[in-house]
Amino acid sequence: MTRQSDGRERKRVLFVAEAITLAQVVRLVTLSQSLDPARYDVHFACGDFDAIAFSGTALAPIPLFTVERTQALRQVERGERLYEKDVLVRYVEDELRLFERVEPDLVVGDFRLSLAISARRAGIPLASLINAYFSPYAERDGFPMPDHPLVSLLGAERAARYFPRALPAVFARFVAPIDAVRKRYGLPPTGDLLQALCDGDHTLYPDVPELCPTRGLPRNHHYLGHVGWAPHLPLPDFLSDRGDRPLIYVTLGSSGRISALDTVLRVLSELQVFTVVASAGRFERPHLPNNVRVTSYVPGDVVARRAQVVVTNGGASTSYQALAQGTPVLGIPSNLDQYLAMTAIERASAGRLVRSGEATETAVRNAFVEVSSSDALKKGAGTVAAAFARANAQTRFADFVEGVLSSADSTNHGRLRDSEGHVR
Repeated sequence: MTRQSDGRERKRVLFVAEAITLAQVVRLVTLSQSLDPARYDVHFACGDFDAIAFSGTALAPIPLFTVERTQALRQVERGERLYEKDVLVRYVEDELRLFERVEPDLVVGDFRLSLAISARRAGIPLASLINAYFSPYAERDGFPMPDHPLVSLLGAERAARYFPRALPAVFARFVAPIDAVRKRYGLPPTGDLLQALCDGDHTLYPDVPELCPTRGLPRNHHYLGHVGWAPHLPLPDFLSDRGDRPLIYVTLGSSGRISALDTVLRVLSELQVFTVVASAGRFERPHLPNNVRVTSYVPGDVVARRAQVVVTNGGASTSYQALAQGTPVLGIPSNLDQYLAMTAIERASAGRLVRSGEATETAVRNAFVEVSSSDALKKGAGTVAAAFARANAQTRFADFVEGVLSSADSTNHGRLRDSEGHVR
């Protein structure tokens, strides 16, 4: 703890993000800004990441080892697991050293799966941020099939029949190194990938139940609401070139399939629209259609508000940003996270999904025409926007932190835990 000018102690809150995708970093950045600096001493740790994620804040991130981002995204696209046992052990040991340096009263993590081990080893309460569609308690008919290489081998129809039978073995393979490291540090195995993804003394969902419903939720699982983020940038000057053409906002973020973006732009080049592409530094073409402009980043919330349609990789980050403005989404997902988010959005009648492996010009054109002209999808997006507006994630998070840190003796974390390592 550190002391305030009046002698009261400020509690230390440490945010630790996996730094593979932009969303994993900026969601915690946004939540960190909800805490009153007069009452909380905020620290942030993550792997090397674009400084734009921290623009407009006073955060000075503590460097922390993270798997190489480009390689990790390739592994996700191929359906391979991200972490082997030796990598997770390094994560845990680095985090334990980080805890010794910062001495936090609370750790908040986003997809940093090792924290459930290191925080318990150190006796520090952990809040884990994860979308509700990954929850073991999520209402779902099944899991959508991502664009695994198996799809190319068998075809989408045959692969879809095989996928439910293969899923338990796939999940078991992904959780195996996590449970091996848990055993090394004296913790019982989770035995379940979804439990491992959501593991923490508290689980925080950057969602609303209207979009991602759950059933039988434990008391230590909490809906925050949509955690929005946009870079602190002015609107680009080229928006004045739009005239009276409908604005289409396209971004596949830090993890979308770039080949799908080429297809989208070919389709939109034939239409009487004006397209803005936020490339996140991943897309460069010397020649672009006359109705397309590309820049690395834009204030996405403002552009989404003005857009007729937002085209995304289907993931929660930009898709939710669009829905928060009442703008329907055309999502082109490839990995499981993106398919789960886009499946929820389709279920809410707020957008349409086109599989990235099947994103032909015809499929994209047909979906775009539907999304841009459908009153039902516009209405669905508005319904989600209203649900997001009712749930102020930053206020809820600040209240959550206040409740956790005021109800526990933060100098005796170890005595607050039961035999399973959970805070009582």
